Order: sequence, then C-alpha cells, then structure tokens
Amino acid sequence: MDDDRTAEQHVIAAAHHLVKALQARTSLSNEVRRTLADLDIHLAAMTEAKEDETTSLREIEGRLKSAQAKIMTLQSNCLKTWDAGPSELQDYLQNVEEIRTIIVSLESMMPNKNRKQNRLANQAHSVLQIAMVRLQEEVINILAQSKKCFGHEYVSFHSCEDIVVDEESMVSIEDDSAKGTSCVESSRAESEECIMDLVHPGVVPHIKSIADLMYASHYIQEFCQVFIRFWKDALHEYLRLFCMQQMSIEDVLRMEWTCLNCRIKKWCKVTKNVIAFYLPSEKNLFNQLLGEFGSVSSTCFIEASKDAMLCLLNFGQAVAIGPLRPERLFCLLDMYDLLRDLCQEVDALFYGNQGNFIKMEYYELLKNLGDSAKAIFLGLGNHIASSTSTTPFQGGGVHPLTKYVINYFMLLSEYYDTLRFLLEDKVVENSGGVVDALVRLDISSEFPCPLALHLQSVASMLESNLEHKSNLYKDDSLKHIFLMNNIHYMVQKIKNSKIRTCFGDEWIKEHIVKYVQHEKSYERITWIPILSLITGYEKSGKAVLKERCRNFSIAFEDVYKNQTGWTIPDVELRDDLNISTALKVVHAYRPFVGQVKKSLSDKHIKYTEDDLEKYLLDFFQGSAKSLNHHWRR
Repeated sequence: MDDDRTAEQHVIAAAHHLVKALQARTSLSNEVRRTLADLDIHLAAMTEAKEDETTSLREIEGRLKSAQAKIMTLQSNCLKTWDAGPSELQDYLQNVEEIRTIIVSLESMMPNKNRKQNRLANQAHSVLQIAMVRLQEEVINILAQSKKCFGHEYVSFHSCEDIVVDEESMVSIEDDSAKGTSCVESSRAESEECIMDLVHPGVVPHIKSIADLMYASHYIQEFCQVFIRFWKDALHEYLRLFCMQQMSIEDVLRMEWTCLNCRIKKWCKVTKNVIAFYLPSEKNLFNQLLGEFGSVSSTCFIEASKDAMLCLLNFGQAVAIGPLRPERLFCLLDMYDLLRDLCQEVDALFYGNQGNFIKMEYYELLKNLGDSAKAIFLGLGNHIASSTSTTPFQGGGVHPLTKYVINYFMLLSEYYDTLRFLLEDKVVENSGGVVDALVRLDISSEFPCPLALHLQSVASMLESNLEHKSNLYKDDSLKHIFLMNNIHYMVQKIKNSKIRTCFGDEWIKEHIVKYVQHEKSYERITWIPILSLITGYEKSGKAVLKERCRNFSIAFEDVYKNQTGWTIPDVELRDDLNISTALKVVHAYRPFVGQVKKSLSDKHIKYTEDDLEKYLLDFFQGSAKSLNHHWRR
C-alpha cells in the first residue's frame, strides 16, 4: 500500500514538473498560460493534501492502537468492567468512544480509500463490535446488581376473606360473611399510581451512557435486545411468585373451585400491582434511557411488557368463559371492577398503534367479565328454582337456601354500583373505539332500577320455592313455623342492610305482615284444638271433667314432645311466640283448673299453671324432650 502511495506521489511530482516546463515557453497564449497556472495550483494542493492525509492516517493509526490496547486489556479481564467500579466503566466507554470517533474520521476522508484506510477502518469496526458485545453484557450485569425488589408492599398481600361459595349446590353462607369487603374495595384504599425506582437511581446515568454510545455506534438494537429480555424476565419472575405464569384455558377450566378462587384473588392483586405500579415505573425507566431516540422507548416497553400482560389477560378470559355458576359472580365482579378502575392507566401505558392490540385485549376482557357477571346475576332465579327437595327441612328452621340467597344479596350490596351499571347497559366508548366503563352510578338516583326489580324478583322466587318446601311437612303447624322463620329471616337481614333501598319500606311491611300471619296460623292450628278441651265445661259432669283433664294432658305432652324439637333460631322471635302462647294457654287453663278442683281431687290435675308456663318456654329449642310427669296420687 505504501508503494502505491509513493507511485501516486511520483506521478503528481512529474505532472508538476511538466507544467513548470511548459510555463517556461514564450510562445504560449494567455489562455493556455492561465490554464497551466490553475493546474499548477491544483497539483500543489494535491501534493499538500496527500502529505496531510499521510500525517492524519499515522495519527489515527496511533490512536487506534492505543484505544484498542486498553479495550482488549479490559476485555481479557474475567471480571465485568462494572465490577471494578464506575470509574473503570467510564474509562472503558471513553476508549470505545475513541474507536467510534476514529471510524467517523476514516469514513469522512476522501471517498476513494486506499488500502491503509480500509485496513484501519476494518480494524476499528472489529474492535467496536467486540466492545459492543461486552457492553451488552455490562448492561445485564449492572441491571442484575442494581435491580430493586418490587417492594414488599407490592409483593406480599393478605388474601381477601370473602366467602367461598360451594360450586355444586346452593349452600349456606355464614351470616357474618357479608361484613367483608371485596378485593377491589381494599385495593382502592391503596395509593394511586406510583412511580418507583426499579434500579438504584445512581446507576441510571451509567446505563444511559452505554445506551447513548451504542445508539451513536448504530448498535441500539443490540442494547434494546438485552434490555427488553432483562425486564421481560423480571416481570415473569414477579408473576411466578404468585403462580401466575402462563396457563392454558383448559387448565383454568379444570381447576377445583377452591383453588381457582384463590388464583383469582392473586390475579386481582398482581394485575393491580403490575398495571398501577410496576409498568408505569418500567415505562418511566425506559423513557429516561431511550426517550431521546424517537419511538425506540415505546417499542421496547411494549416488547418487554406484552407477554406478561397477555398472560394476565388470558387467565382473565379463561375465567370469564367458565361455567356461569352463582359462586363465581363475586370473583367476576372483583375482576371487572379492578379492570374498570385501571382503564386510565392502561390507556396511558399502551397508546398508539404499537400498544393498541394490548388495549383491545384488555377492553375485550372487561366486556366479557361484565357479560358473564350479568348473565350469572340474571340467572340466579333459575338456580333457586332448580333447588328442589324430597324431604322436609328438619326442625322447620331457616333453610340453607334462604341463608344462601339473602346473604348473597348482602354481598351483592358491595357491588351495587357495578351491578346497576351492567344491568342498565350504560356503555361508553373511549377514543380507541373500545368499551370503557368508568362511570360510577349514584345509589340514590331514580327508583326502581333494573337491579332493584331483579332482586325483588329473585326474592319472590325464593318465597315460591319455600312455599313448595313447606308442603313437604305433614304437620301444618310446622309448615307455618318454617315459613315464619324464613320470611322473618329475609325481613330482618334486608331491613338492616344496604340493599333495603332496593326493596323499599312497603315490601318490608308486607313481609312483616306475612310472617306474623304465619305465627297466628301456627297458634290457631296448634292450640285451638287443645284449648277446646278445657273450654265449654260449665255443665259437664265429673266423668267428662276427668276425661278432659286426661285428654288435655295427653295432647299437651304430644305437642311438647314434637315442638321442643322444632326450632326458631331468632331468640327474640322465639321468646315472643312462647310468651304469647303461654299467655293464651295459661289464661284458658286457670279457670278450668279452678272448676276441676271444685268437683274433683287434685290427683286428676296432672300439671299446674306454673308447670305449663315453664314447659311452654322449652318449645322451639331444636332438641326434642318428653314429659315424664306421674299422676298425683
């Protein structure tokens, strides 16, 4: 290559000598003389440029050797440059920047490169490529060492204590279960969107220096690859903490309800944390490092977050298309409320064409959850109607179906706004043309609303079902005790709950009248025949009085044996009925005993007034008893 350069210089020198010789001639015209003068100036400039270029290439070659030596020395070290300290990394970056500057200088020289220029350029590119690979490793190393845990307040959580309803049958919900709040209500108490430091703030400038250098060196794609992979893995690691890794729809549909219910609660918490806290923080970090490079930041963010988002959304879709069973309603409403509350965050995270597909999946899930929840709620009456029995409910107490439905209502009151929203089909569209649901409805607005009408309809179906169940009792008295118990339970629970406004005072008054009527019917059917044995005795002889005493005692003992085994769970209701009955029975028994004592001896009176009053208080305790009282001698 040096021979070529020498030959080139000789040609220029010969041409310059020839021009000088021609200029010495006196016969040349002025025009020719001007041309030769211009050529002479040009050849002199070429000679000077070649000399400068030679000098420049020597300088570049020296700089290249120096920077390459330093880079390769650090390259051969088994430790990462960052491990030796930030200053060592900056020194490494300065030498890499020197290589990049050398490449720019070589490319800016004359377009017709000679062999030396090409050799130096190839050598510089080779060193730069090695350095870029090393910087990719450095990025991962820095991130791994400086990544902060997704704080304990976001990682750990206490599962909600919501009721887990049996999925196979209509079973009882414990009375105190309705006191709990939903997962979403508890999450709403948390702070709003929070930007956290996903890495220690002190390392951000160093990572940005690497990003800037790799961008300037046309290796930004390689930087993005490792950066995306790191944060994608970090997000999946967080999902794995809660067993929320990718599951097929079939896996979700096959899960036992208890297990699925737990997974859904975890999903709610994880989804809240990821969308409201983790992804905004991640996007902020991407913008800090890559925001100056146009769409690179948003593209990288979408790539880093899309798999985890789709994993969460796919789980939600699997739940949404699951069986429309009543026990699933509260989880679906929790999920729906959560996504509805996070709509603004999702719109801010995934805007534009690149993120639109995630946003569309998100709003599609929101719609499907709402549709499934609505279908379950509207189908609640069918589940009540399908709850049939062939044997009467022992003791005539509050039937498990009644507890199930009414306590179901109590839990539904926590979702009043959401259910009303779904039933009234108040749907709006956001700027992307997808379903948005951010409107909270006023619980005190126009009445009756579809929600109130449906709840009243379900309550009516429950009453009808209870009426059918009451017909299974052979004893008409027990039938009325059963209906009294169940209607009283409905009234008391609804009267003292948030859903009272759905039923209204008129409904409550009507149903108070209903259970009071059943109470009176019980008293009439049970006690009028018995009390008839001790009334209308004024003109009876001794034999008739003896027979009446015996028949009354037998009848009372039979009722006592049966009705002590019946149950009235509400203490106040039980005491009121027992006292009312005692007053009627003792009031009729007192004059009868007085008349008997006038005609017969005390041995014919098996029970005193105090005995009856005491025994009547044993009724409806749910434990059958017998009277073993011997006749007085």
